[in-house]
Amino acid sequence: MSEINTTDSVKKILPFILATAIFMQMLDSTILNTSLPSIARDLQESPLNMQNAIVSYVLTLALFMPVSGFLADKFGTKKIFILSLVLFSLGSLFCSLSQNLTQLVISRVIQGVGGSLMTPVGKLALIKTFDKSELLKAMNYAIVPALIGPILGPVIGGYIVDYLSWHWIFLINIPIGILGIILSFKCMPNYKSPVIDFDLKGFLIFAAASLLLSISLELLGNTKNITPILLILMLGFLMLFYYYKHAKTDNNPIFPLNLFQVRTFRVGILGNLATRLGISSIPLLVPLMIQISYGQSALTSGWIVAPMALTAMFGKSFVIGILDRFGYRKTLMTNTFIIGVLICCLAIPDVNSSIYWFVPILLIMGFFNSIQFTSMNTISIADLRTYHTSSGNSLVSVNQQFAVGFGISFGLIVLKLFEGDTSFIHNETHNAFRYTFLIVGFLTIFSGFVFRRLHSKDGENMKSA
Repeated sequence: MSEINTTDSVKKILPFILATAIFMQMLDSTILNTSLPSIARDLQESPLNMQNAIVSYVLTLALFMPVSGFLADKFGTKKIFILSLVLFSLGSLFCSLSQNLTQLVISRVIQGVGGSLMTPVGKLALIKTFDKSELLKAMNYAIVPALIGPILGPVIGGYIVDYLSWHWIFLINIPIGILGIILSFKCMPNYKSPVIDFDLKGFLIFAAASLLLSISLELLGNTKNITPILLILMLGFLMLFYYYKHAKTDNNPIFPLNLFQVRTFRVGILGNLATRLGISSIPLLVPLMIQISYGQSALTSGWIVAPMALTAMFGKSFVIGILDRFGYRKTLMTNTFIIGVLICCLAIPDVNSSIYWFVPILLIMGFFNSIQFTSMNTISIADLRTYHTSSGNSLVSVNQQFAVGFGISFGLIVLKLFEGDTSFIHNETHNAFRYTFLIVGFLTIFSGFVFRRLHSKDGENMKSA
C-alpha cells in the first residue's frame, strides 16, 4: 500500500466523498426516465428509440465493473477514483451537448465507464480505511444517497424539463463531480495491492456473460417475442459456466471461486439478488400506476414516492442499534418479511381511493429499505480476507447492478402479463398493478428465507465497538 493517510479528518471526509459519487450516479440513473420524451422531441427521435440512452449506460456499467478492483489495486484507489469522476463529469457534459441520439449514446457510454469505477473503488477505499467495527457506521452514512437518488430523480427531472431544459439534467452533475475531485485530491487514500497479472481471458468471458444477460433483461420488458430472449439468456448462463471452468484452472482469476467458500459472502450475494427482485421494481411500478391508473402527472407521481427518502435517512440512524441488538440473521429475515408485506399492502387501495393512501405505506417501506440495503451490503464483505477485498467488492457491485435490472424487468413482465388478460383484471388496468404488487410482495417474503443460512453470530466483527 502507498500514500495512505487515515487521520481522523480523512475518516470524516471519505464517506462524504463516496456519498457525493453515489448520489451523482443514482440521481443520473433515475432523472433521465422522466425526461426521455422531451429529449426525444428535441433530437427528433421516437421515445421508444431513446431507450438506447439508458441501455447503453447499464451495459457499460455491467461490462466494466469487474475490472474496477484490478485497476484500483494496480494504480491506487485515489488515482482511479479521480479518473472515474473526471470521466463521469465529461460524459455528462458531452450528453448535454449531444445533437443526435448517436452522440448521446456515445456520451452515456463514457459516463458508464466512469460510473463503473466510481462506486466500487470508492467503497474499496472505505473498506480499507475503516476497521470492521467502524465500517458499518461509515458505510451507513455513505449509502444514504443510493436511497435518495432514485426518489428525488423523477421529481427533479420533472421540474427541470418543465422550467429549464433537458440539458440541465446532465449539467447538474458537473459541479458535484468537481467537488468530489477536489475532496479526493485532498483526502482520498491511494491504496495499492500487489498484482500478479490481469485475468484478461476471465474478464472477456465474464464481460460476454454480463453483456448477454444485460441484453436479455433489457429486451425482456420490451418485446413480445420470447424465443430470441431465451436464447440470449441461455447463452449468457453458458458463458458464466465457461467462466466457472476457467476460474477453476487459472492462477489469478478476476473473481476467485474461493470467494464463495466464505459463507457470509455467499449468502449476501444470493440474498441481494433474491430480495432486490421484488424491492427494485417498486420505485418504477408506483409512479407508473399513479400516472396510468390515476391519470396524474409525472411530477405528482414523483412527489408521492419522494417521502421514502426521508424515512430512508431516518432508518439509517437506527440500523446500527438494530443490528447490534438482533444480529444480521434475525434482522435480515424479519426485515425482508416486513418489506414483502408492505409491498402487498400497495395492492389494497382501489382505483377510486385517494392516491395519498400510498404515502404512509411508502414512508414505512423507505425506513425498512434502508435497513435492508445497509445490512446486505455489510454482511457480504464481513468475513472477506484482505487479499479478497478488491475482487469481492467488485463482484458485490456487479451483482447489485444485475439484481436491480432483473427486478425492474421482472416487475414489468408480471404487469404486462396481467394487463394482457383483460377478463382476469375486468378491463381495469389498476387491477393489473394490484396483482403485480401481490406477486412481487410474496416473492420478497419468500426471498427472506435465503438469510436462514446465516448463523446467529455472523457479522459480530462488524458491530460497533
